[in-house]
Formats: sequence, C-alpha cells, structure tokens
Amino acid sequence: MHATAPVLPAAFAVGQETRSSGAEVLLAAVAGMEAVCRIAAAAPHAFHGRGLHATGMAGVFGAALASARLMRLDVDRTVNALGIAGSSAGGLLEFLNTGASTKQLHPGMAAANGILAARLAAAGATGPDTVFEGEFGFFRAHADRPLSPHQVLGGLGERWELLKIAVKPYPCCQLIHASLNAGARVVEQMAEAGLAVDAIESVKVTVPREAVPLVCAPDKARPRTVYEAKFSLAWSLAAMLVDGSVGVDTYSEGCTRRTKVSALADRVRFVQARHEGPAATAPGRLTVRFKGGPQLRVEEPATTAVSDTALSAKFHANVGGISQESQQLEAQIRALGTMRGIGPLLDLT
Repeated sequence: MHATAPVLPAAFAVGQETRSSGAEVLLAAVAGMEAVCRIAAAAPHAFHGRGLHATGMAGVFGAALASARLMRLDVDRTVNALGIAGSSAGGLLEFLNTGASTKQLHPGMAAANGILAARLAAAGATGPDTVFEGEFGFFRAHADRPLSPHQVLGGLGERWELLKIAVKPYPCCQLIHASLNAGARVVEQMAEAGLAVDAIESVKVTVPREAVPLVCAPDKARPRTVYEAKFSLAWSLAAMLVDGSVGVDTYSEGCTRRTKVSALADRVRFVQARHEGPAATAPGRLTVRFKGGPQLRVEEPATTAVSDTALSAKFHANVGGISQESQQLEAQIRALGTMRGIGPLLDLT
C-alpha cells in the first residue's frame, strides 16, 4: 500500500491551483494519507486476495479528501467528493503476471480521479454518503465483507495510522524487505567469519503465507525482466548476498542475465510460517548453509529506522545523483511547511 503516491500529486496540483501555503498542502496531504491508511487497514489482504491493487483502490479517496480540503469544500461537499470517488476506485493486479506499466499508472489515475471527484462535488454533483459501508458500497463490492464506520474511524485523532508509514530502504516489493534486512546481516557475519558467497550451499527463508504467491512462487526464482526481479524474493536475496547491498542499480537493465545471482537464487528455498498481522510486518528469517558444514541463522525485523543521512542519500540516488539542482530541490522540500506558496518547489520539478 503506497499512500503518498496518489495523495501528494493531487495535493500539489490542487495546492498550486488554489495558491495554498506549504503548511496547507501538508495538512491536506496528512488528511488524505491518513484516510488511505485507515481504509486499507480496515480490510487487510482483502483487495489483493481479489486481484485488486490496494493503492488504486484506497488511493482515490485520499486524493479526493486532500483536494476537497485545499478547495475549501464544506462538510457536505467533502462527503459527496468521497462518495463520487468510490465509483473510480480501481486497479487490477494482473500486471504482476505480465510486468505491464499499469502498476505505475494506478497512483496517477487515483490522483486524477480524486481531483475530479472533488471538482464535481464543488460543482454540485452528489455521491452516496454510505459509499464505504453501504449494501453496494466499497467494502462489500471490493473486499466482500460488511463494515461498520468504527472500523475505519475508531481512534480518529488519537491513533494515527499515518505514523506506520515507513520509508522503503530497497526499490523492490515490500514483502521482500525483511529477508533483505536478514541478508544484509548475513553478509556482515560472512565477512566476520571469512565465509565466501561461492561456498553457499543453500538458503532457507521463512516467509508468511500471504507472501508466497506474490514473491515466492516457483516461477519467481528466474525473473525475465527488471520488473519481475523486483518481485522475486529469491533473486533479490541472492543479489544481496552476492553484492552486499541492494539499491537502484541492482535492478538496472539486463540485471536478470547475471548468472552468479541466478545460480544462487536457484539454491533459495522457502518455508511458510504463520504470522499474526500484515505479511509485510513479518520478520526476516534466514538459515544459510555453507559447503563443509558451517551455517548462519539470522532474524531481522521487517522495518528498520532510516537515518536522515540515509534518507537524503536515497533521495539523491532516485533523482539521478547529487547535483546543484537536486540539492536545491531537497532544501525546498525540507522547507515546505514554511512556504507561503509552493511555486518555488514546483518550479524545480
């Protein structure tokens, strides 16, 4: 679930149009992302289980709410905006089987449809105020389950789902991250023990059941494209063990032709284990056996704190490296909350 991807573009677009301050844009984005997180958390795994992309499904509501806030719509029109947005919620997971670019399109489509929903509401169009819990509402239609408003609204203003958003340290599926954290620790232990990657005989990975079809299915071990590599736990973990790190360059064009990584990926095996809670929160557990008898056992948490320095480095890597322009952009982003208008930031993008 990517809450920022549909909400921030909508907030920036409408914020520029309404000449809102940086603080107003941030407040609208916070409201939108909290809505996305709560809607998704109310039905864990339900959308994926029906072949639906949660980012596109829940994201349109966050974009609509952020847009409505920046358009200064009253309560009734904001409710209508959410009701209208419900008819645009969508996104199929079939890209997982083909590598199509629709995954990247879904957040943009959710942002655009969220803005449109708010504009339609501002013009007087109406949407059902029972869009979430109604007989033919969002959750019954897309998650095949009834829902009470409390499941989404419980603890609102006291418990912030938004705070559970984590920075992705690796540019691949989140369900792989815990195993990569464990793999990084194995790399450290290999260096300390003088063990070579060529001596790895087998790697056993413990994974939650929900992760198997997405990143552990047998056909995932030998990805054919960059996109498929990002959804291959075996290949990504092998790249970590071979290279000692995983970053943007790991998934560069032609990466799947790396014979050393592919050969090690073939020696990765999976064991399913029960996990209470979302699959993305399961720890990474590895047992690595080496020729001659040695073995390493490691367990690492699914999420690790990302330092401000590491976050800055990730930002510059994602925009093509450190330059005068990227440094100016970083400074503007960090100052967003104090800006009277967001024009200077958008001028750099």
